[in-house]
Amino acid sequence: MKRRELFAAALAASLPALASATTPALPPVQVWKSPTCGCCGAWVTHMRQAGFAVEVHEVQDIDASRRLLGMPAVYGSCHTARVAGYLLEGHVPAADVRRLLVMKPVAIGLAVPGMPIGSPGMEMDGRRDAYEVLLVERSGRSRVFARYGAA
Repeated sequence: MKRRELFAAALAASLPALASATTPALPPVQVWKSPTCGCCGAWVTHMRQAGFAVEVHEVQDIDASRRLLGMPAVYGSCHTARVAGYLLEGHVPAADVRRLLVMKPVAIGLAVPGMPIGSPGMEMDGRRDAYEVLLVERSGRSRVFARYGAA
């Protein structure tokens, strides 16, 4: 082989390593959900499709799990997750989780209270409710992190 061909082959072989070195791995997500909740399973799929590795813990009492993890009950939904020290409550879009991980605010995490139609995992016939993703502060108060749908 000529030197140029050897260089090209070496460069091609190193490209996957360079790509993984420049793209940091996403932290794993742990999810606590009911074993019978289909929308929670759809949210897990949404997170996996966005590149997150997800570990699922099926529990009978999501309220107890939420309480033990530290998410205030007022923000409750059908599942609770933990990623990089933050909690995620409900159908939080993966893009907002990524933004949270970049911003690194001092907070408990993000919440989408209730189960708004059209949020990830709650897709139904193209319908979409307007909803907010809340940043839950350590004080228990919240502020809007993102808005979806009509204002």
